[in-house]
Amino acid sequence: MRLLRLTSLLLLCFGSFAAHAAMVHKPVTWTRDGTTFRSVLIYDDAVSSKRPGLVMVPNWYGVNDAAVKKAEMIAGQQYVILLTDLYGEGVRPTDNTQAQAATKPLYGNRPLLRQRMNTALAQLKAQAEDAPIDLAHLAGIGFCFGGTAVLDLARSGADIAAVASFHGGLTTDDPALAKQIKARVLVMNGADDKGTMPDAPAFMDEMRASPADWQFVVLGNAVHCFTETDQHSPGCSYDARAAARSYRLMHDWLDHAFAGTD
Repeated sequence: MRLLRLTSLLLLCFGSFAAHAAMVHKPVTWTRDGTTFRSVLIYDDAVSSKRPGLVMVPNWYGVNDAAVKKAEMIAGQQYVILLTDLYGEGVRPTDNTQAQAATKPLYGNRPLLRQRMNTALAQLKAQAEDAPIDLAHLAGIGFCFGGTAVLDLARSGADIAAVASFHGGLTTDDPALAKQIKARVLVMNGADDKGTMPDAPAFMDEMRASPADWQFVVLGNAVHCFTETDQHSPGCSYDARAAARSYRLMHDWLDHAFAGTD
């Protein structure tokens, strides 16, 4: 009887704890040069221990429900993620035409893109006052357009441990910027990605001329968008196997970067 009461008490306590433990979605807003940006800080408050902080830039659709869901999946109990708005409030593309229009000013003005990425990194750091972020362990991850953005964060010389780009654009406005890279650079692209792979040789030349610890992974039989679960067109399609492999590679890359090991 006493054991039954103890078990019931433990179940009650656990149930109460589970009810309060949940993924936190904290709005993070800042204004720069007259533009207000609305991002979301995402982490699991079931554990209180500090953990690495990641600036995450989604695909060219920006901050939306699908991006939040992906950030939750990646964060788990392992990371605190700032899901980053690079467009500004009111710019939330819902189709490819709108998305292309949203990214065009940033692709066309890479110094502005790098500025916005460094502002986002500063905002992530500022959240450590209230969120369980280990400021000694910071990185950036990005998807499609977001991959371009985190590579430019690295090229800016940002003091972060690593970046990981998933099916991201590889071009740069200034290859010499790679000499400033402090982060470990992981790039993962589909072998059949007709949009990004033509730029791979120039990107690898850029990395060879940099001091970066870098790795370029080509995922066989994958096209663009291989982590995007809602994409199923011929040249932009989700690939469960490629996605799973790329996430494993990312976790391993970040683990070693944060630990300072090979």
